[in-house]
Amino acid sequence: MRLARSPRRTMLALCLLAAFTPPASAQQVCAVDLDGDGEAASAGEFAACTAMAGGGAQCPIQQVTCMLEPTGSYACPLGTRFACAAPANGGQPSCSPNPCIDTEVNPLEDEPVIDDPGTPADGSIDADGNCTASIEIFSGRAMRCRPAGLKTTFSNCCKDKGKIVKDGMGSSLTSLSTKIAVAKGVFTGMKAAYTAFKAGATASQAATSGANAIIAGIDPTSIAISLAINFMIEVLLQGCDQQDMETGMLRGSDMCHEVGSYCSSRILGLCVQRSRGHCCFNTKLGRIIQEQGRPQLAAFNAQGWGTPRQPYCRGFTAEEFQALDFSKMDLSEYYEDIEARTQSEIQIDMEERVDAYLQTATN
Repeated sequence: MRLARSPRRTMLALCLLAAFTPPASAQQVCAVDLDGDGEAASAGEFAACTAMAGGGAQCPIQQVTCMLEPTGSYACPLGTRFACAAPANGGQPSCSPNPCIDTEVNPLEDEPVIDDPGTPADGSIDADGNCTASIEIFSGRAMRCRPAGLKTTFSNCCKDKGKIVKDGMGSSLTSLSTKIAVAKGVFTGMKAAYTAFKAGATASQAATSGANAIIAGIDPTSIAISLAINFMIEVLLQGCDQQDMETGMLRGSDMCHEVGSYCSSRILGLCVQRSRGHCCFNTKLGRIIQEQGRPQLAAFNAQGWGTPRQPYCRGFTAEEFQALDFSKMDLSEYYEDIEARTQSEIQIDMEERVDAYLQTATN
């Protein structure tokens, strides 16, 4: 019943998208290791250079205003080796001790994006209907998202956006690959709507295009459509890529374990973008049991969760799962989630019943 309202939500998204343009990739940037850790990936250590009069660019990091000399010229307080220049849009001349880098001449060196398809369903079935391959219980998938950095146009693509993907316990949405498909479906839908709008379609036409792409093949009980659209409005206006979006949806839904961060982009040998590696699971319960069950098993002692670049996200074997002592696990986080979800479902059901009554009464 609630799918009928999604085109209107998509139209709201288009109104916001029409007001903004996704940021273009900066051609002149600067990166400075201010804290001496060998990187320039922390807040305030990287920036897009400011366009200056005469066609030049100036780094805003440690930028200072130039002083007017008695002769009528401007001098840089940092020393004569730093030139003063006025912003292209006007204003007081300034100078900076840090050079700008042309990314066309010195391109960023990027680490490959984590590409983990998860445990393949490659086993055959014998005559008795038993799977002949190794079975993994609560297996996950290695994924990454990127905090604010040069590659994300200084936006935080790891910011939790709320519980978009529902747990799926008791519904048709059970596999992690299906949840990833849901995330891709929302991404495709919002991209289709934005593309149609920019190509000259009316807001109504574009909204219909986006809503159809979002809804196609998605079980409405598996995703919070309104939250998903609000999520896509924000990330489409940032430098986040598809895996950022997929990880963000699962991470915000409490289905991911963060392994750690690593440098994923460098320029002239200096790190300017970090990424956070995760193991994401098909349910919140799967993540909780993995976190509390692994320390009980010797098989995970050496490898643990792997490394941020290569998270180790395999599931439990049947023998390992049977060896887990659930009496030593704290599942209160999951029980609280069940209680909260039940109350929410009751409220939605009541709203739908009231809506149905009002429609009948007014006809």
